[in-house]
Amino acid sequence: MFKRKVTDQLMEWKEKYAPKYAALLEGARRVGKSTVAENFAQENYRSYIKIDFANISKELLEVFDDIANQNTFFLRLQTVTGITLYPRESVIIFDEIQRQPLVRQAIKYLVADGRYDYIETGSLISIKKNVKDIVIPSEEHKIPVYPMDYEEFMWAIGNDTYPVLRELYHTGKPVGNGTNRKLMRDFRIYMAVGGMPQAVEAYVNGKNFTEIDAVKREIISLYIDDFKKIDSSGLVGKMYEAIPSQLATNKKRYMISRATGKRKTSKDVERLSDLLDSKTVIPCYNTCNPSITLAQTKDDDTFKLYLSDIGLFTTMIFMASPQTSENIYSKLLSDKLPADLGYLYENAAAQIIAATGRSLYYHTWEKENSTHYFEADFLLQDKAKLMPLEVKSSATKKHESIDAFCRKYSKYISGAILLSQKDVGKDQSLLFKPIYMLPFILEDL
Repeated sequence: MFKRKVTDQLMEWKEKYAPKYAALLEGARRVGKSTVAENFAQENYRSYIKIDFANISKELLEVFDDIANQNTFFLRLQTVTGITLYPRESVIIFDEIQRQPLVRQAIKYLVADGRYDYIETGSLISIKKNVKDIVIPSEEHKIPVYPMDYEEFMWAIGNDTYPVLRELYHTGKPVGNGTNRKLMRDFRIYMAVGGMPQAVEAYVNGKNFTEIDAVKREIISLYIDDFKKIDSSGLVGKMYEAIPSQLATNKKRYMISRATGKRKTSKDVERLSDLLDSKTVIPCYNTCNPSITLAQTKDDDTFKLYLSDIGLFTTMIFMASPQTSENIYSKLLSDKLPADLGYLYENAAAQIIAATGRSLYYHTWEKENSTHYFEADFLLQDKAKLMPLEVKSSATKKHESIDAFCRKYSKYISGAILLSQKDVGKDQSLLFKPIYMLPFILEDL
Protein backbone atom coordinates (compact mmCIF):
# COMPACT_ATOMS: atom_id res chain seq x y z
CA MET A 1 0.00 0.00 0.00
CA PHE A 2 1.49 3.31 -1.11
CA LYS A 3 1.27 6.38 1.10
CA ARG A 4 -1.45 8.66 -0.31
CA LYS A 5 -2.37 12.22 0.62
CA VAL A 6 -6.07 11.45 0.29
CA THR A 7 -5.76 9.45 3.52
CA ASP A 8 -5.39 12.76 5.39
CA GLN A 9 -8.64 13.96 3.83
CA LEU A 10 -10.37 10.78 4.95
CA MET A 11 -9.11 11.33 8.49
CA GLU A 12 -10.47 14.88 8.39
CA TRP A 13 -13.84 13.48 7.23
CA LYS A 14 -13.87 10.93 10.07
CA GLU A 15 -13.08 13.55 12.69
CA LYS A 16 -15.29 16.38 11.41
CA TYR A 17 -18.06 15.04 9.19
CA ALA A 18 -18.86 11.43 10.11
CA PRO A 19 -21.42 10.20 11.07
CA LYS A 20 -23.53 12.92 9.41
CA TYR A 21 -21.95 12.37 6.01
CA ALA A 22 -20.66 9.41 4.06
CA ALA A 23 -17.27 9.87 2.41
CA LEU A 24 -17.40 9.58 -1.39
CA LEU A 25 -14.03 8.85 -3.00
CA GLU A 26 -14.47 9.91 -6.61
CA GLY A 27 -11.98 9.57 -9.43
CA ALA A 28 -11.00 7.74 -12.59
CA ARG A 29 -10.69 3.99 -12.57
CA ARG A 30 -7.43 2.49 -11.31
CA VAL A 31 -6.30 5.55 -9.35
CA GLY A 32 -6.39 3.59 -6.09
CA LYS A 33 -9.74 4.53 -4.54
CA SER A 34 -10.62 1.04 -3.30
CA THR A 35 -7.17 0.40 -1.86
CA VAL A 36 -7.16 3.72 -0.01
CA ALA A 37 -10.63 3.09 1.42
CA GLU A 38 -9.86 -0.43 2.65
CA ASN A 39 -6.48 0.50 4.11
CA PHE A 40 -8.08 3.43 5.95
CA ALA A 41 -10.78 1.13 7.32
CA GLN A 42 -8.21 -1.39 8.54
CA GLU A 43 -6.20 1.24 10.39
CA ASN A 44 -8.99 3.34 11.86
CA TYR A 45 -11.93 1.06 12.73
CA ARG A 46 -12.53 -1.94 14.92
CA SER A 47 -14.14 -3.76 11.99
CA TYR A 48 -15.28 -3.04 8.44
CA ILE A 49 -17.28 -4.65 5.67
CA LYS A 50 -16.38 -4.00 2.06
CA ILE A 51 -19.00 -4.64 -0.60
CA ASP A 52 -17.59 -4.59 -4.13
CA PHE A 53 -20.53 -4.04 -6.46
CA ALA A 54 -18.31 -4.92 -9.42
CA ASN A 55 -17.82 -8.42 -8.00
CA ILE A 56 -20.68 -9.34 -5.68
CA SER A 57 -22.36 -12.68 -5.02
CA LYS A 58 -26.07 -13.12 -5.53
CA GLU A 59 -26.50 -13.93 -1.84
CA LEU A 60 -24.83 -10.70 -0.73
CA LEU A 61 -26.70 -8.61 -3.31
CA GLU A 62 -30.01 -9.96 -2.03
CA VAL A 63 -29.19 -8.51 1.41
CA PHE A 64 -29.85 -5.09 -0.08
CA ASP A 65 -33.49 -6.02 -0.68
CA ASP A 66 -33.96 -5.23 3.03
CA ILE A 67 -32.05 -1.95 3.05
CA ALA A 68 -35.20 0.03 3.91
CA ASN A 69 -35.50 -2.05 7.10
CA GLN A 70 -32.15 -1.17 8.62
CA ASN A 71 -32.24 -3.55 11.60
CA THR A 72 -32.87 -6.50 9.30
CA PHE A 73 -30.38 -5.21 6.74
CA PHE A 74 -27.53 -4.94 9.24
CA LEU A 75 -28.26 -8.36 10.73
CA ARG A 76 -28.33 -10.05 7.32
CA LEU A 77 -25.20 -8.18 6.21
CA GLN A 78 -23.24 -9.41 9.23
CA THR A 79 -24.58 -12.96 8.79
CA VAL A 80 -23.66 -13.20 5.09
CA THR A 81 -20.22 -11.63 5.46
CA GLY A 82 -19.37 -13.22 8.81
CA ILE A 83 -18.13 -9.85 10.09
CA THR A 84 -19.44 -8.23 13.27
CA LEU A 85 -20.25 -4.53 13.16
CA TYR A 86 -19.83 -2.35 16.24
CA PRO A 87 -21.85 0.87 16.63
CA ARG A 88 -19.62 3.92 16.02
CA GLU A 89 -16.59 1.65 15.68
CA SER A 90 -17.23 0.12 12.26
CA VAL A 91 -17.35 1.35 8.69
CA ILE A 92 -19.09 -0.10 5.64
CA ILE A 93 -17.40 0.42 2.27
CA PHE A 94 -19.57 0.51 -0.83
CA ASP A 95 -17.05 -0.06 -3.62
CA GLU A 96 -18.00 0.95 -7.19
CA ILE A 97 -21.23 2.46 -5.84
CA GLN A 98 -22.22 3.74 -9.30
CA ARG A 99 -23.21 0.18 -10.21
CA GLN A 100 -26.01 0.24 -7.62
CA PRO A 101 -27.68 3.67 -7.80
CA LEU A 102 -30.49 2.71 -5.39
CA VAL A 103 -27.94 1.80 -2.73
CA ARG A 104 -26.33 5.19 -3.21
CA GLN A 105 -29.73 6.82 -2.80
CA ALA A 106 -30.19 4.90 0.48
CA ILE A 107 -27.05 6.55 1.93
CA LYS A 108 -29.32 9.33 3.20
CA TYR A 109 -31.14 6.91 5.50
CA LEU A 110 -28.10 4.86 6.50
CA VAL A 111 -26.29 8.01 7.57
CA ALA A 112 -29.36 9.22 9.47
CA ASP A 113 -29.41 5.91 11.36
CA GLY A 114 -25.99 6.85 12.74
CA ARG A 115 -24.77 3.43 13.84
CA TYR A 116 -21.86 3.12 11.42
CA ASP A 117 -19.71 5.18 9.08
CA TYR A 118 -19.81 4.77 5.30
CA ILE A 119 -17.22 5.17 2.57
CA GLU A 120 -18.33 5.06 -1.04
CA THR A 121 -15.95 4.73 -3.97
CA GLY A 122 -16.97 5.41 -7.52
CA SER A 123 -15.80 6.08 -11.03
CA LEU A 124 -18.09 7.40 -13.75
CA ILE A 125 -20.14 8.46 -10.74
CA SER A 126 -21.97 11.30 -12.50
CA ILE A 127 -22.71 9.54 -15.79
CA LYS A 128 -26.40 10.03 -16.56
CA LYS A 129 -27.38 6.37 -16.47
CA ASN A 130 -25.79 6.06 -13.01
CA VAL A 131 -27.94 8.81 -11.50
CA LYS A 132 -31.10 8.34 -13.53
CA ASP A 133 -34.28 8.07 -11.45
CA ILE A 134 -32.51 8.44 -8.09
CA VAL A 135 -32.21 11.28 -5.64
CA ILE A 136 -28.50 11.96 -5.20
CA PRO A 137 -27.88 12.10 -1.44
CA SER A 138 -26.75 15.42 -0.03
CA GLU A 139 -25.17 13.49 2.83
CA GLU A 140 -22.00 12.79 0.83
CA HIS A 141 -18.67 14.40 1.60
CA LYS A 142 -16.92 14.25 -1.76
CA ILE A 143 -13.19 13.63 -1.83
CA PRO A 144 -11.47 13.60 -5.23
CA VAL A 145 -8.80 10.96 -5.81
CA TYR A 146 -6.17 11.73 -8.42
CA PRO A 147 -3.31 9.70 -9.84
CA MET A 148 -0.28 9.83 -7.57
CA ASP A 149 1.39 13.23 -7.69
CA TYR A 150 5.15 13.74 -7.84
CA GLU A 151 5.59 13.78 -4.07
CA GLU A 152 3.58 10.56 -3.67
CA PHE A 153 5.62 8.99 -6.45
CA MET A 154 8.84 9.90 -4.65
CA TRP A 155 7.49 8.40 -1.43
CA ALA A 156 6.71 5.21 -3.32
CA ILE A 157 10.15 4.81 -4.85
CA GLY A 158 11.95 5.70 -1.62
CA ASN A 159 13.33 9.03 -2.85
CA ASP A 160 13.42 11.39 0.13
CA THR A 161 14.64 14.53 -1.67
CA TYR A 162 11.23 16.23 -2.07
CA PRO A 163 11.67 18.39 1.09
CA VAL A 164 15.07 19.38 -0.28
CA LEU A 165 13.43 20.49 -3.53
CA ARG A 166 11.10 22.69 -1.51
CA GLU A 167 14.06 24.26 0.30
CA LEU A 168 15.89 24.82 -3.00
CA TYR A 169 12.80 26.53 -4.39
CA HIS A 170 12.52 28.87 -1.42
CA THR A 171 16.13 30.04 -1.79
CA GLY A 172 15.19 31.53 -5.16
CA LYS A 173 18.70 30.73 -6.38
CA PRO A 174 19.94 28.46 -9.19
CA VAL A 175 20.50 24.88 -8.08
CA GLY A 176 23.45 24.39 -10.43
CA ASN A 177 23.56 22.75 -13.86
CA GLY A 178 24.66 19.33 -12.66
CA THR A 179 22.11 19.16 -9.85
CA ASN A 180 19.35 20.46 -12.10
CA ARG A 181 20.09 17.84 -14.75
CA LYS A 182 19.85 15.12 -12.11
CA LEU A 183 16.59 16.53 -10.69
CA MET A 184 15.09 16.85 -14.17
CA ARG A 185 15.98 13.25 -14.95
CA ASP A 186 14.18 12.23 -11.74
CA PHE A 187 11.13 14.18 -12.86
CA ARG A 188 11.25 12.63 -16.33
CA ILE A 189 11.10 9.20 -14.67
CA TYR A 190 7.82 10.33 -13.12
CA MET A 191 6.65 11.54 -16.53
CA ALA A 192 7.52 8.13 -18.01
CA VAL A 193 5.90 6.03 -15.28
CA GLY A 194 3.08 8.34 -14.23
CA GLY A 195 0.93 8.16 -11.13
CA MET A 196 -1.33 5.17 -11.75
CA PRO A 197 -0.62 2.87 -8.78
CA GLN A 198 -0.28 -0.25 -10.95
CA ALA A 199 2.37 1.41 -13.11
CA VAL A 200 4.18 2.75 -10.04
CA GLU A 201 4.10 -0.71 -8.47
CA ALA A 202 5.61 -2.20 -11.63
CA TYR A 203 8.43 0.36 -11.49
CA VAL A 204 9.04 -0.24 -7.77
CA ASN A 205 9.19 -3.99 -8.46
CA GLY A 206 11.95 -3.51 -11.00
CA LYS A 207 10.00 -3.97 -14.22
CA ASN A 208 11.56 -2.46 -17.32
CA PHE A 209 9.86 0.42 -19.12
CA THR A 210 8.45 -1.77 -21.87
CA GLU A 211 6.68 -3.83 -19.19
CA ILE A 212 5.53 -0.67 -17.39
CA ASP A 213 4.24 0.65 -20.69
CA ALA A 214 2.21 -2.55 -21.14
CA VAL A 215 0.54 -1.90 -17.76
CA LYS A 216 -0.41 1.59 -18.85
CA ARG A 217 -1.74 0.32 -22.19
CA GLU A 218 -4.02 -2.06 -20.30
CA ILE A 219 -5.41 0.88 -18.32
CA ILE A 220 -5.97 2.90 -21.50
CA SER A 221 -7.73 -0.11 -23.05
CA LEU A 222 -9.91 -0.39 -19.95
CA TYR A 223 -10.89 3.26 -20.31
CA ILE A 224 -11.75 2.79 -23.98
CA ASP A 225 -13.94 -0.20 -23.08
CA ASP A 226 -15.68 1.89 -20.42
CA PHE A 227 -16.36 4.61 -22.97
CA LYS A 228 -17.95 2.07 -25.30
CA LYS A 229 -20.29 1.02 -22.50
CA ILE A 230 -21.27 4.66 -22.04
CA ASP A 231 -21.65 5.31 -25.79
CA SER A 232 -21.68 2.39 -28.20
CA SER A 233 -20.63 4.60 -31.14
CA GLY A 234 -17.05 4.57 -29.87
CA LEU A 235 -16.79 8.33 -30.36
CA VAL A 236 -16.12 9.07 -26.68
CA GLY A 237 -13.07 6.84 -26.94
CA LYS A 238 -11.97 8.66 -30.09
CA MET A 239 -12.30 11.98 -28.30
CA TYR A 240 -10.09 10.62 -25.52
CA GLU A 241 -7.46 9.16 -27.86
CA ALA A 242 -7.25 12.40 -29.86
CA ILE A 243 -6.03 14.51 -26.93
CA PRO A 244 -2.24 14.10 -27.44
CA SER A 245 -2.41 14.73 -31.20
CA GLN A 246 -4.54 17.84 -30.75
CA LEU A 247 -2.13 19.25 -28.19
CA ALA A 248 0.81 18.40 -30.46
CA THR A 249 -0.59 20.53 -33.29
CA ASN A 250 -0.55 23.54 -30.96
CA LYS A 251 -4.11 24.57 -31.77
CA LYS A 252 -5.77 27.13 -29.55
CA ARG A 253 -8.63 24.79 -28.64
CA TYR A 254 -9.79 21.19 -28.68
CA MET A 255 -11.82 20.33 -31.79
CA ILE A 256 -14.46 17.65 -31.26
CA SER A 257 -15.07 17.30 -34.99
CA ARG A 258 -11.40 16.61 -35.61
CA ALA A 259 -11.47 13.86 -32.98
CA THR A 260 -14.64 12.17 -34.25
CA GLY A 261 -14.08 12.81 -37.96
CA LYS A 262 -17.63 14.16 -38.20
CA ARG A 263 -19.44 17.44 -37.92
CA LYS A 264 -20.10 18.37 -34.30
CA THR A 265 -23.63 17.53 -33.11
CA SER A 266 -25.63 18.04 -29.92
CA LYS A 267 -24.93 14.40 -29.10
CA ASP A 268 -21.22 15.18 -29.11
CA VAL A 269 -21.80 17.70 -26.33
CA GLU A 270 -23.28 14.87 -24.25
CA ARG A 271 -20.32 12.67 -25.13
CA LEU A 272 -17.94 15.40 -24.01
CA SER A 273 -19.84 15.69 -20.73
CA ASP A 274 -19.48 11.94 -20.18
CA LEU A 275 -15.77 12.13 -20.96
CA LEU A 276 -15.30 14.90 -18.40
CA ASP A 277 -17.36 12.96 -15.83
CA SER A 278 -15.02 9.98 -16.24
CA LYS A 279 -12.25 12.04 -14.56
CA THR A 280 -9.78 10.58 -17.08
CA VAL A 281 -9.24 14.03 -18.59
CA ILE A 282 -8.56 17.54 -17.33
CA PRO A 283 -10.37 20.44 -19.01
CA CYS A 284 -8.65 23.81 -19.35
CA TYR A 285 -11.00 26.63 -20.34
CA ASN A 286 -10.21 29.77 -22.28
CA THR A 287 -11.05 32.81 -20.21
CA CYS A 288 -12.36 35.76 -22.21
CA ASN A 289 -11.31 38.49 -19.83
CA PRO A 290 -8.44 37.70 -17.46
CA SER A 291 -8.83 41.05 -15.74
CA ILE A 292 -11.55 39.67 -13.45
CA THR A 293 -12.41 36.37 -11.77
CA LEU A 294 -11.40 33.58 -14.12
CA ALA A 295 -14.39 31.31 -13.52
CA GLN A 296 -16.86 34.06 -14.38
CA THR A 297 -15.38 34.73 -17.81
CA LYS A 298 -14.55 31.22 -19.00
CA ASP A 299 -15.77 30.19 -22.43
CA ASP A 300 -17.38 26.75 -22.08
CA ASP A 301 -17.06 26.19 -25.84
CA THR A 302 -13.35 26.99 -26.07
CA PHE A 303 -11.15 24.62 -24.12
CA LYS A 304 -8.22 22.25 -24.20
CA LEU A 305 -8.13 18.73 -22.83
CA TYR A 306 -5.26 17.03 -21.02
CA LEU A 307 -4.98 13.49 -19.69
CA SER A 308 -5.35 13.09 -15.93
CA ASP A 309 -2.12 11.07 -15.78
CA ILE A 310 1.16 12.05 -17.40
CA GLY A 311 2.31 8.42 -17.63
CA LEU A 312 -0.74 7.49 -19.72
CA PHE A 313 -0.10 10.57 -21.85
CA THR A 314 3.47 9.46 -22.49
CA THR A 315 2.25 6.02 -23.56
CA MET A 316 -0.45 7.47 -25.82
CA ILE A 317 2.14 9.53 -27.71
CA PHE A 318 3.67 6.28 -28.94
CA MET A 319 0.49 4.22 -29.33
CA ALA A 320 1.01 3.80 -33.09
CA SER A 321 3.39 0.94 -32.27
CA PRO A 322 2.12 -2.25 -30.59
CA GLN A 323 4.55 -1.59 -27.75
CA THR A 324 6.87 1.22 -26.76
CA SER A 325 10.48 0.09 -26.83
CA GLU A 326 12.97 0.49 -24.02
CA ASN A 327 15.03 2.65 -26.39
CA ILE A 328 12.24 5.24 -26.65
CA TYR A 329 12.03 5.51 -22.88
CA SER A 330 15.80 5.69 -22.59
CA LYS A 331 15.84 8.66 -24.95
CA LEU A 332 12.98 10.30 -23.08
CA LEU A 333 14.79 9.98 -19.76
CA SER A 334 17.98 11.44 -21.21
CA ASP A 335 16.06 14.17 -23.07
CA LYS A 336 17.32 12.97 -26.46
CA LEU A 337 14.06 12.41 -28.32
CA PRO A 338 14.23 14.36 -31.58
CA ALA A 339 10.63 15.61 -31.39
CA ASP A 340 9.55 18.80 -29.62
CA LEU A 341 7.70 17.47 -26.60
CA GLY A 342 6.51 20.77 -25.18
CA TYR A 343 2.98 19.40 -25.05
CA LEU A 344 4.19 16.52 -22.85
CA TYR A 345 5.54 18.98 -20.28
CA GLU A 346 2.36 21.03 -20.66
CA ASN A 347 0.28 17.99 -19.70
CA ALA A 348 2.57 17.38 -16.72
CA ALA A 349 1.95 20.95 -15.56
CA ALA A 350 -1.82 20.54 -16.06
CA GLN A 351 -1.84 17.42 -13.88
CA ILE A 352 0.16 19.11 -11.12
CA ILE A 353 -2.23 22.07 -11.06
CA ALA A 354 -5.37 19.92 -11.19
CA ALA A 355 -4.14 17.71 -8.33
CA THR A 356 -4.33 20.73 -6.01
CA GLY A 357 -8.08 21.03 -6.70
CA ARG A 358 -7.70 24.06 -8.94
CA SER A 359 -9.66 24.54 -12.16
CA LEU A 360 -7.50 25.23 -15.21
CA TYR A 361 -7.66 28.32 -17.42
CA TYR A 362 -5.71 29.75 -20.33
CA HIS A 363 -6.09 32.83 -22.53
CA THR A 364 -5.62 33.47 -26.24
CA TRP A 365 -5.84 36.68 -28.20
CA GLU A 366 -5.01 37.71 -31.74
CA LYS A 367 -1.79 39.43 -32.67
CA GLU A 368 -2.24 42.78 -34.33
CA ASN A 369 -2.01 42.71 -38.12
CA SER A 370 -1.49 38.96 -38.08
CA THR A 371 -3.40 35.70 -38.50
CA HIS A 372 -1.48 34.28 -35.53
CA TYR A 373 -2.31 34.62 -31.88
CA PHE A 374 -0.75 34.88 -28.45
CA GLU A 375 -1.45 32.34 -25.75
CA ALA A 376 -0.90 32.22 -22.00
CA ASP A 377 -0.67 28.48 -21.27
CA PHE A 378 -2.09 28.58 -17.74
CA LEU A 379 -3.50 31.31 -15.52
CA LEU A 380 -3.39 30.91 -11.76
CA GLN A 381 -5.37 32.94 -9.27
CA ASP A 382 -2.95 34.57 -6.85
CA LYS A 383 -5.30 36.10 -4.29
CA ALA A 384 -6.68 39.21 -6.06
CA LYS A 385 -4.10 38.96 -8.84
CA LEU A 386 -3.22 36.59 -11.68
CA MET A 387 -0.05 34.65 -12.35
CA PRO A 388 0.48 33.49 -15.94
CA LEU A 389 2.54 30.37 -16.62
CA GLU A 390 4.25 29.39 -19.84
CA VAL A 391 5.53 25.84 -20.31
CA LYS A 392 8.39 24.85 -22.61
CA SER A 393 10.28 21.60 -22.98
CA SER A 394 13.70 23.20 -23.17
CA ALA A 395 14.54 26.61 -24.67
CA THR A 396 13.73 29.68 -22.60
CA LYS A 397 15.04 32.46 -24.86
CA LYS A 398 11.77 33.07 -26.69
CA HIS A 399 8.73 33.93 -24.58
CA GLU A 400 6.78 36.36 -26.71
CA SER A 401 3.31 35.32 -25.54
CA ILE A 402 3.85 35.63 -21.80
CA ASP A 403 5.70 38.92 -22.31
CA ALA A 404 2.74 40.23 -24.32
CA PHE A 405 0.31 39.04 -21.64
CA CYS A 406 2.29 40.84 -18.94
CA ARG A 407 2.21 44.07 -20.95
CA LYS A 408 -1.49 43.81 -21.74
CA TYR A 409 -2.63 42.91 -18.24
CA SER A 410 0.18 44.41 -16.17
CA LYS A 411 -2.09 45.86 -13.46
CA TYR A 412 -3.74 42.49 -12.85
CA ILE A 413 -0.72 40.21 -12.45
CA SER A 414 1.40 39.41 -9.42
CA GLY A 415 4.24 37.90 -11.44
CA ALA A 416 4.95 35.60 -14.36
CA ILE A 417 6.80 32.30 -14.56
CA LEU A 418 8.25 30.27 -17.43
CA LEU A 419 8.53 26.55 -16.64
CA SER A 420 11.01 24.38 -18.49
CA GLN A 421 13.87 21.96 -17.87
CA LYS A 422 16.29 24.82 -17.33
CA ASP A 423 17.65 25.99 -14.00
CA VAL A 424 16.29 28.88 -11.96
CA GLY A 425 16.85 32.26 -13.61
CA LYS A 426 15.07 35.37 -14.84
CA ASP A 427 14.70 37.77 -17.74
CA GLN A 428 13.72 41.12 -16.30
CA SER A 429 10.54 40.39 -14.31
CA LEU A 430 9.91 36.98 -15.90
CA LEU A 431 11.07 34.18 -13.61
CA PHE A 432 12.46 30.89 -14.96
CA LYS A 433 11.78 27.79 -12.90
CA PRO A 434 12.38 24.09 -13.60
CA ILE A 435 9.04 22.29 -13.90
CA TYR A 436 9.67 20.14 -10.82
CA MET A 437 9.29 23.34 -8.77
CA LEU A 438 5.69 23.93 -9.90
CA PRO A 439 4.18 22.22 -6.79
CA PHE A 440 5.96 24.72 -4.56
CA ILE A 441 4.83 27.66 -6.68
CA LEU A 442 1.27 26.46 -6.10
CA GLU A 443 1.90 26.10 -2.37
CA ASP A 444 2.84 29.78 -2.24
CA LEU A 445 -0.39 31.02 -3.87
